[in-house]
Amino acid sequence: MKKKALRFNTKTIHGGQSPDKAYGAVMPPIYQTSTYAQSTPGGHQGYEYSRSGNPTRAALESSLASIENGRYGLAFASGLAAMDAVIKLLEPGDEVVSTNDLYGGSYRLFTQIFSKYGIAFHFVGMQDIGAIERHINKKTRLLWVETPTNPMMNVIDIKAVSALAKKQGLLLAVDNTFATPYLQQPLDLGADIVMHSATKYLGGHSDVVVGALVVNDKELADKLYFIQNASGAVCGPMDSFLTLRGIKTLHVRIQRHCENGRAVAEYLRAHPRIAKVYWPGFEDHPNHLVARAQMRDFGGMISFIPKGSSYKDAISIVEKLQVFTLAESLGGVESLAGHPASMTHASIPREEREKSGVVDALIRLSVGIEDAADLIADLEQAIG
Repeated sequence: MKKKALRFNTKTIHGGQSPDKAYGAVMPPIYQTSTYAQSTPGGHQGYEYSRSGNPTRAALESSLASIENGRYGLAFASGLAAMDAVIKLLEPGDEVVSTNDLYGGSYRLFTQIFSKYGIAFHFVGMQDIGAIERHINKKTRLLWVETPTNPMMNVIDIKAVSALAKKQGLLLAVDNTFATPYLQQPLDLGADIVMHSATKYLGGHSDVVVGALVVNDKELADKLYFIQNASGAVCGPMDSFLTLRGIKTLHVRIQRHCENGRAVAEYLRAHPRIAKVYWPGFEDHPNHLVARAQMRDFGGMISFIPKGSSYKDAISIVEKLQVFTLAESLGGVESLAGHPASMTHASIPREEREKSGVVDALIRLSVGIEDAADLIADLEQAIG
C-alpha cells in the first residue's frame, strides 16, 4: 500500500523520522562522537567521521527536507555558514543579484568576504521584477532573495522571480528564515535552494545556533554536500538534537506568533506616537496581495518608527521595555526588541541602510508567544 503523504503539522513531528533502530528511542539519540568503528578499512555502518555525517544531524537534515517539501537537507553551524556554502558554488567573475533590504550579516558576508574573491553583488529592490532583470548580465549566476525582508518586511514574489531565474538559466536561493516553512515553502514556488537561520524560528528557544539548506536537485545537493564536508562548518549533535526538538512544535508556535503579531501590529498602528508600522498583514502594505498568495499568514516580525524619527526616540523606547528583551536575534518563544541601525544592520554603511529604509529611528520586534495583552501593556509603558 502506498504511504499517504503527511500534512505539514504532522511532518513537523514525524516527517523524515522513525524510532531509533538500536533501542526504539522515539527521539533520535544524541550521538556525541567524532568517529566510528570500522570492521575493515571502509567497512562501516554508514558513518565514519562526524564532520562527514552524524546520525543525529542526519535526523535533523531529514526533518528539514520534509518540512520544506524538499528531497535533500543540509545542516550547518549557522545560517551564515549555510549561505557561505551557497556562494562557494560560484567562481571568480560570477555575479549575484540580491535584495537591497538584506540582513546585515548577509550583506557583510557578500561585500567583505566574497567580493574579495572576484564575485560581484548587486543590491536592488526585488519587489520590482524589472529592476532585477536590468541587473542581470552574462556573468550573473545567482538570485538571492529574502522575503519578508529583514527588517523592512518587504515582500518579494517568489514565483515571479523564479520565472525570471528559469528564463535566464540562473539559480534562485530564498532565505526563508522570517516566514518559516509553516508560512511559506519556496521550493513549491520555484526556488532551487531554501536557506534558514535555524537559530531563529526552527529552533525556537534561543538556545542553539544552526543553519540549513534544502534542495530538490540531486546534482546541486551533491555539490553542497561536498562543500559542507570539505569546508567543515557543520552543526554538532547536541545542536542538531535541540533544533529537531524545536521543529516538533514549530506549527503551534508559529500560530501564536502570528496571532500575537497581528495584535501588536494593529496596536502600534493605532498609537498616536507611532509614525509608521511595517507588517505584511496590512492591506496597504506593499505587495500585500503577494504575501496573501504565497504565505499562510503574516508572521510575528514587525518594524516601526516612532514619531520624531530620531535615534534618541528609538533608544528611549527599547531601553524601557520590560517584557520584550533588548537583544539580537529573533524567532524564540520570548519577545525580543532590537535597534537594527546599531545592532543587526550596523555592518551596512549608513547611506546604504537608509536607502532601503533602515533609518536610525527604526525598531524591530520579534513578537513571541506570551500573552498578547502583556506585550501590548509593555509597549504602552515604553512608548508613553
